[in-house]
Amino acid sequence: MNIYPFIEAERAQQHGGGGNVSRACELLKVSRSAYYAHTAAQAAGGTARAREDAILLERITAIHEDSGGSYGAPRIHEELAEEGRRHGRKRIARLMREGGIRGRTPRRWRKTTIPDPDAQARPDLIGRDFTPNPFGLDQRWCGDITYIRTWQGWLYLATVIDIASRRVVGWATADHLRTDLVEEALRQAVATRRPAAGVIFHSDRGCQYTSAQFADAARELGVTLSVGRTGQCWDNALAESFFATIKGELLEHRSWPSHAAARAAIFDYIEGWYNSKRRHSALGYLSPAAYENTAALQAA
Repeated sequence: MNIYPFIEAERAQQHGGGGNVSRACELLKVSRSAYYAHTAAQAAGGTARAREDAILLERITAIHEDSGGSYGAPRIHEELAEEGRRHGRKRIARLMREGGIRGRTPRRWRKTTIPDPDAQARPDLIGRDFTPNPFGLDQRWCGDITYIRTWQGWLYLATVIDIASRRVVGWATADHLRTDLVEEALRQAVATRRPAAGVIFHSDRGCQYTSAQFADAARELGVTLSVGRTGQCWDNALAESFFATIKGELLEHRSWPSHAAARAAIFDYIEGWYNSKRRHSALGYLSPAAYENTAALQAA
């Protein structure tokens, strides 16, 4: 059954024909971008170029929805190029505007960790160098903590990210901000990746990361600790950028009734999307997994 005439009828009933498309699509369980793709196809009956635009817009719509509504024109352009569809980025951006399709822009993050003024001094071994490196896997990691509001109270997420490939190699969640949280994330990263002794882990000067407990765990795991300067967000920009991304693409777009629901969504996002599929501009629009696979082939 063609549902789209019913959307038009619903719009007509709202405010004398000037109804809200989003509301009509929500009521009839049809995505707004799919509706726009359909109307573009209906209007394309004339020229071959118009018909081609309509077909292209339908594929753009599908890619956008597969990304959870996060992809803008640059990443959709790369996805189409990988499929063998050679279209200009400006054309894709135009069709997205006409179809009411937008990517999501990460918001500025807020710090969660609290600096410890009495912490033992540690060097900054990264120096704001977060350049990807296909031959530098598991040599330099970074991490941080963020928070998620749920109906059960705050849930905290700690991460460990490989600077070379942008892959989240370890993460943990908890309902507290004790050092156990960041230690669990680091232990998971080491167990998963099994790096050579001396791998650097870089963080801010939060009290969890500068604690004796964390230093003891790092020593046991063969991890070398590095910290940025107090109050300098760019000293750990990659870790904080990840939080801006996951919040902008997932966490801030729905309510979380429980810690378990948030944890499950975070798992799906990190393991099922961010690491394996999400295209990163810094990686030449490859996903972290694809970037690492390419590096392995080059090294063979």
